[in-house]
Amino acid sequence: MICRLTICAIAALLLAPLAALQAGAAPTITLESLLLEMVDPAAVARWPQPEFTCRQASSYDRAKVAPDKPGWFANQDQNQFIRTDQIQGRNEQVLLDTPGPGCMVRFWLTTDGNKNGRLRIYLDDAAEPVVVFPAYDLLRGVLNIAAPLAQRHPGYRPDGNGGNTLYLPIPYARHCKVTWEEAGRSARFYQINYRTYAPGTQVETFNPATVEALRPAIDRVNKTLLTPPEAAPLHTCRMVQDLPGGGTAALDLPAGPQAVRQLELRVPAESTPGQLRSLVVQMNADGEETIWCPVSDFFGSGVGLNPVQSWYRTVRSDGTMTCRWVMPYQKEAHITLTNLGTQAVKLALHASISPWSWDDRSMHFHAVWHHEANLKTPPLRDWNYAAVCGRGVYVGDTLALFNPVATWYGEGDEKIWVDGESFPSHMGTGTEDYYGFSYAPKPVHHTPFCGEPRTDHPSTLGHNTLTRTRNLDGIPFQRSFQFDMELISWAPTTLTYAATTYWYAFAGATSNIKPQPNAAALALAELPVAPHRAGAIECETLPIKARSGDFFVGPQDMAPFDGARWSHGAQLLGKARAVGDWVEIVVPAPDTAPRQLVLYATQAPDYAILRFTINGQPVAAPFDGYAPAVQPAPAFDLGVCEPRGGVFIIRVAVAGANPKSGGARYFFGLDCLTLNTP
Repeated sequence: MICRLTICAIAALLLAPLAALQAGAAPTITLESLLLEMVDPAAVARWPQPEFTCRQASSYDRAKVAPDKPGWFANQDQNQFIRTDQIQGRNEQVLLDTPGPGCMVRFWLTTDGNKNGRLRIYLDDAAEPVVVFPAYDLLRGVLNIAAPLAQRHPGYRPDGNGGNTLYLPIPYARHCKVTWEEAGRSARFYQINYRTYAPGTQVETFNPATVEALRPAIDRVNKTLLTPPEAAPLHTCRMVQDLPGGGTAALDLPAGPQAVRQLELRVPAESTPGQLRSLVVQMNADGEETIWCPVSDFFGSGVGLNPVQSWYRTVRSDGTMTCRWVMPYQKEAHITLTNLGTQAVKLALHASISPWSWDDRSMHFHAVWHHEANLKTPPLRDWNYAAVCGRGVYVGDTLALFNPVATWYGEGDEKIWVDGESFPSHMGTGTEDYYGFSYAPKPVHHTPFCGEPRTDHPSTLGHNTLTRTRNLDGIPFQRSFQFDMELISWAPTTLTYAATTYWYAFAGATSNIKPQPNAAALALAELPVAPHRAGAIECETLPIKARSGDFFVGPQDMAPFDGARWSHGAQLLGKARAVGDWVEIVVPAPDTAPRQLVLYATQAPDYAILRFTINGQPVAAPFDGYAPAVQPAPAFDLGVCEPRGGVFIIRVAVAGANPKSGGARYFFGLDCLTLNTP
């Protein structure tokens, strides 16, 4: 936990700008004020002052011009720069060029190759950049910002695929331009979220010297984002009970004006995904239903109890789910839990409440859940998360999905329309990019504002959960807001999507997403499950210890061959070049006892004859991978072996080719392994 002194220090620093607002003075936007806004949980619950718009510049495919025109689903989302400027003899590609006053609040980028070159940020029409990044890398250069304000993407490689995100705000008074210069050409992707304030708004332009002066405050913000402080309520409302199937329980909150500062729900750690999906949280504030959502989706976990660690929400494996969205109400409010399933759920709900100064900037918190199954793609389509009519600020979403094929589902881009604009002011470059990482798939990971709490399989087969919350990059809307996500997969698939969207709005705002009790209740018995051999270890997930030469070894989606016949629909494919080629895979042992290892492999017309050793112990019989068609092979007994150092090292070596194969093709496929008690 962050120390009490640090919390008090942050709170004290907030008093000056808050006092200025209450006195009616127009506050000056500075790096310091933006950092303080970032760690003030209540800031997003009031309409912004001074007002701003939030937009996104990105490398989206410029063939996208309108929904009724060709190219609306074009997907060449790299190197799409605005123009090329000649600056002091250099060719600089322009990523962003916008008038001020404003502020860059999120800078995401990635690349598929070398990072040589220069990123430059020019502010207020200065001839020289205020910041230079000496590569396609926001973590290099003079700023020296630590995580999470500067964040590496999972799987980052300095000399290959990977990217990073900068959340350090960069304010400017008159103008901002971002450019990229390089010799040669690699695939460069980018997204820049930026605020634009009304003319006349006082903004102090970013200066690296200010970063040095604020270094202690920046360090405090980083620590606070990673360890959010507990709310200090004046009232705590509690509900503890066994909620039977079909039952409803309500928690009445004290008369307003008040605000829920923290909402905590505790359920048994062994609660099933179906129980959590069919347990629905609702909130009514000042006579309007503001929340209707299954609890696991509401807290960012998706299907099942998956750990989450972010600024606004925490989910722990012990069944504790915490939400730190501040939820004001003027007169009255109550929270309801409804069990749409048939099994009783033991639960404890705690709402931390404290007074709220209600004014004409105060807004209610909203969350809705949109579920749809049997989403076939192709055809390519836009799938709607939510559309809102009214005035408010969009602050995030959670996408929980099921993908029945072992390949990437998320080539689609977000399209966000604000106040009836003719073209989305936020046009993305990929689902993974919107959710703060790059070059999917990636393993489970967490950051304060983005994360992937669930990934069943490295190929993205099965259940996946992605979540993003918006802080300084919240999107204000005056009349309407619409969020669509393209459905574009690497292979034909039929997806199940469930999107939870979060926003603040003034009284009277409405959404096109209505409660879906049938979908939530149906999930209790019909949550999809990926094909999986009971107790198996998936070969395509295992680490490669070593190999001879540079032949390919990696996961393969078996969907083109009736993938349901393979455990998790995928295998480890090897494309050896010659007899004698080998690869070693590492299989973790559950304990120190001997185990009988049973291999489930694949046979095909171009698959080789293999020999195995386990921890240096040869397996007597060879395995013949030949078959006239691609098919799962019968179980192959590798024998009984003791682990060494907690693992089994299996060497797979090419011993030859079946004469029926008709040529020197030395491929092989390994589906999964079971470790049995002899």
